[in-house]
Order: sequence, then structure tokens, then C-alpha cells
Amino acid sequence: MLAETIFSAVSVAGLGIAAITAYRKKYLSATRIAAWALVPLGLVMTGAVEWAFDTVFSPVAWAGFGVLGAAWLLLMTTRGVERRRGGRKAAGAGAGPAAVAPGVSAPARDALARPARPAAQGGDAEDFSDIEAILKKHGI
Repeated sequence: MLAETIFSAVSVAGLGIAAITAYRKKYLSATRIAAWALVPLGLVMTGAVEWAFDTVFSPVAWAGFGVLGAAWLLLMTTRGVERRRGGRKAAGAGAGPAAVAPGVSAPARDALARPARPAAQGGDAEDFSDIEAILKKHGI
């Protein structure tokens, strides 16, 4: 109740300042001041101030924020662990070719179907066959 009274008083004071500014023929500034002065009154009328004060002084609300924080922390932890392990792996990963989008070109499909070669076999020269296939497809 006290917060609503204070916010209403601030709005009335702001509207008074806007009236004095308008009296001095600075209408643009007076309109801007009036708009800002009406914001606290609007917050009181919508019940946002009462909700905010009920939330700030409610132990149940703070416990709820704690539960939300714990849930967020658990989700971020599992996401970090998942990234370290290399992503989500299907139960039959490695049994068949990886899923490919319907519009994928033949060289890209071949590259996905072909097993990856270890870096030790390639030596210093890297395998550019995939890039060559893409360039040939585009006529370059």
C-alpha cells in the first residue's frame, strides 16, 4: 500500500513539473516529462508494483527463483558434458550411414558415407577430394 502511494505521488509531482514546463512554452519537453510521469501511475494501476513487492518479500517466490536457477545450472552442466563427449550419440551410431538431408548432393553424401581416415595416414598432404568434387560440380 505504501509503494502505491509513493508511486502515485511521484506521478503527481512529475505532472506538476510538466505543467510548469508547458507554462514556460516548452511543449515538447513538457510532453516528454508528462509521459515519464505517467509510467509509475500506470504500473500502480496494472498491479505490477504490488506483484513486484509481493515477490520481493515472499520466501516462496525466492525459493522458486532458486529452483529455476538450479534447473538452469543442471541443464548447462549436462550441455557442457555433452559437448565434451562429442554430442548426442544414437544407440546404433556407427551401424549405418549418418542421416542425410534430402537435398544433399552426391559428393556430400559420398563424403558422409565414407569412414573418416585417421590423420596419421594422410601425412602432410590433406585430402582435398571433397573440395575438388564440389568445385567440379559447380564447374570451377
